[in-house]
Amino acid sequence: MAKEPAGDTGTGLPASLEMAWGLRERPGKGPRPTLTLTRIVDAAVALAAQEGIDAVSMGRVAKELGVSTMSLYRYVTAKEELYILMSDAGVGLPPDPLAGEGAGWRELLSEWAYAQRAVLMANTWILRIPITGAPVSPNQLAWMERGLAALADTGLDEGEKISTIILIGGLVRNEAVMAADMMDAMRKSGGSPDVAMSQYLRTLRLMTGPDSHPAVTRLLDSDAFTGSGEPDFQFAFGLGRVLDGLADLISSR
Repeated sequence: MAKEPAGDTGTGLPASLEMAWGLRERPGKGPRPTLTLTRIVDAAVALAAQEGIDAVSMGRVAKELGVSTMSLYRYVTAKEELYILMSDAGVGLPPDPLAGEGAGWRELLSEWAYAQRAVLMANTWILRIPITGAPVSPNQLAWMERGLAALADTGLDEGEKISTIILIGGLVRNEAVMAADMMDAMRKSGGSPDVAMSQYLRTLRLMTGPDSHPAVTRLLDSDAFTGSGEPDFQFAFGLGRVLDGLADLISSR
């Protein structure tokens, strides 16, 4: 299909997303400009990675690129639009499946979830971008495709498949947000994870007791906080229980 020139292409997408999908070569006519959508997004991503998402503004990105703020608006009409493109660049394409040929849905979906979590933990600024709609950008849809494909032979209908992807994606994002929040808090306090945990347990023991909080006391007397030895235990536990429930549904078909 021939690419449309600048103008209404009938997709209903912002011009920047049409360019991301390859539906537009560049905005406007005349000599090819030195500024490109890729350069703009790369500069914004680098800024977010170094200083956080709050540092990203159209003016600041323009300054990083050495251009006027108005020149950015030929490519991106609003900061919210830039956020979508930044998120897409940040998550990238999903990695090729590591599971061997003939791998089952559970292994493929688990791999998908862990890969998504790794991307978010490596680019925590993505977690600070508000979700304003369903995914429409190229890489985001590639992740959706990979997740749905893992469920192809399960016997689930299409509504159940997308609901599964949303459920697991929510688990991944929620766990990544909590982990990122805790890391931010530890950085601000200047303490290590071990020191932070020790302070937390000491506070709990001071504020609770077997009479007022018997369940919390039993938890503190166990090795739940210190005995697993697996940094991903909570995520693995939550994902495993979701997949167990899904396995029951699939087997009933």
